[in-house]
Amino acid sequence: MTPVVLVTGCSTGGIGHALCEEFAKSGCIVYATSRNPATIGKFENKNITALALDVTKDDDIHAVVHHLLEAEKRIDVLVNNAGGICPGPLLDQDIDKVKQTFDTNTFGVLRMVKAVLPEMAKRRNGLIINIGSVVGEVPTPWNGIYSASKAALYSLSEVLNMECRPFGVSVMHVAPGSVKSNIADNAVAQYQLPSDSLYKTFLPNIMHRIYVSQGPRAMPTHDFARVIVSKALSKNPPAYTMIGGYAALFTFLKWLPRALVLLIMWRTYSRKL
Repeated sequence: MTPVVLVTGCSTGGIGHALCEEFAKSGCIVYATSRNPATIGKFENKNITALALDVTKDDDIHAVVHHLLEAEKRIDVLVNNAGGICPGPLLDQDIDKVKQTFDTNTFGVLRMVKAVLPEMAKRRNGLIINIGSVVGEVPTPWNGIYSASKAALYSLSEVLNMECRPFGVSVMHVAPGSVKSNIADNAVAQYQLPSDSLYKTFLPNIMHRIYVSQGPRAMPTHDFARVIVSKALSKNPPAYTMIGGYAALFTFLKWLPRALVLLIMWRTYSRKL
């Protein structure tokens, strides 16, 4: 039976868009969603349907899930990819922006799972893929809210992995390192250091931190998608995958004493540029 895949956060040039192409190339029926469908753009594969979906709105979620169940009778794979970063020092963050980041990156995932899991549990089959980040496990300065939201998602994935097991549903947490996307450009377009910030002298460091994931070590998006889709469609999808540029480094850092790791992160992103 052809797998039916629902992917959130599928703007052109991003991870979600590439995942849709790769799932479709692998023979799946794919539904690509975005808060604004105009940002999805065109796909090479015609077996992909674009839909509007804001993961912070329950009505949107239930409408899309209902549409898929009516059209396809099932959802085999849910990919929770929708997200956004919130760059800058913690003390400069507007609380509404903090809430918005968690609403998308963390609570949005829980909303999607709550909407999709009952149907998967009924069939005792399904896979939920949560796209986290390496900084959800090793945080860095100047990206603390994003790191915190992805740390919360990592914890949710681990618990969901346990709690979905009785229903035959698997959960796969993906922690991307450096992967080519539009995330840095989108962040810079929206970022402005407050005029009264205590961190004015660190502005070059903040900008460097925003763009570090898009450097020469960044993994091409299609390579990332190919690996993840291959794992997702395998007989036994792994519960955890760290992949992308700097993945090996972050894996090593997780084994070091925490105080040393945080010191390394601070010195890396606070030195004079």
